Amino acid sequence: MKFVFGGADIAITHPDAGSVLTEVAQRLRAGNGFALATINLDHLVKLGAHAGFRAAYALHDIVVADGNPIVWLSRLARRPVSLTTGSDLILPLVRVATQERRPVVLFGSSLAALEGAARALRQAVPEVVIAHTIAPELGFDPKGEAAKSALRRMAEDGPCLCLVALGAPKQEEFAALGRELAPQVGFASVGAGVDFLSGQQIRAPMWARRLALEWLWRAMQSPKRMVPRYLSCAAILPGQGWRAWQLRKAGPDAATYTLSETRDCAATVPTNSPRHPVPQAAFQEQKSQPRQTQDVV
Repeated sequence: MKFVFGGADIAITHPDAGSVLTEVAQRLRAGNGFALATINLDHLVKLGAHAGFRAAYALHDIVVADGNPIVWLSRLARRPVSLTTGSDLILPLVRVATQERRPVVLFGSSLAALEGAARALRQAVPEVVIAHTIAPELGFDPKGEAAKSALRRMAEDGPCLCLVALGAPKQEEFAALGRELAPQVGFASVGAGVDFLSGQQIRAPMWARRLALEWLWRAMQSPKRMVPRYLSCAAILPGQGWRAWQLRKAGPDAATYTLSETRDCAATVPTNSPRHPVPQAAFQEQKSQPRQTQDVV
């Protein structure tokens, strides 16, 4: 399943959490970094509007479906993927890092949230090594000098897992820069997941998540911030649904992407630029067409 924005080609690279964790373990074991993004409707809105965000996203090695609408679109197009949220990936990723004897860095959010998350991780995974908890100052520039300094600090520590909690697009831009400056670090953009883990924010109860109502819970918790976001997401959903339906009608031999319009056509990222080493067998099991990939060097 792909989304095309002007010249940028954004693919969901892994169909489920299992395939993600397998690749993360292999990369951490070998000392090869990665950047993991969790695409949702809010990201599609931002990707359609900002070329810089598209450029950062195109540099990610792992992209998964974070949000039921993305899953529904994939099923409608008959290119099914599973729901794989950043919040649900945190503990499995930390367990994998611990098994591979790699430390964990918590970056973003607030110092209180990071310290709370660190305590929760130590309780859930007693053997975990938390190397750093870094809460950037207000107005943090994910491509500025403070970002570069933090990345150089991580690079000195060698291979590790970094959970990035800055929100989109800052966390993806920071991770993209990290792939250049700290190539042995695995960056996982988890958004509000760190705040949920620490208790700074209350995640929707399981019954709401099972009914695909987590968006409503979050809108009620923070209406001024979340309601405009969800209205923007709702505005693009019919068009995305139509394109997924057209792809479904085209059959399994058609190109495996959903076309997405952009309001900013200045993207300079070629469609063959993403570095996505995809576990092909996983997609073939999902009856999705295989795609060519290239390894990260």
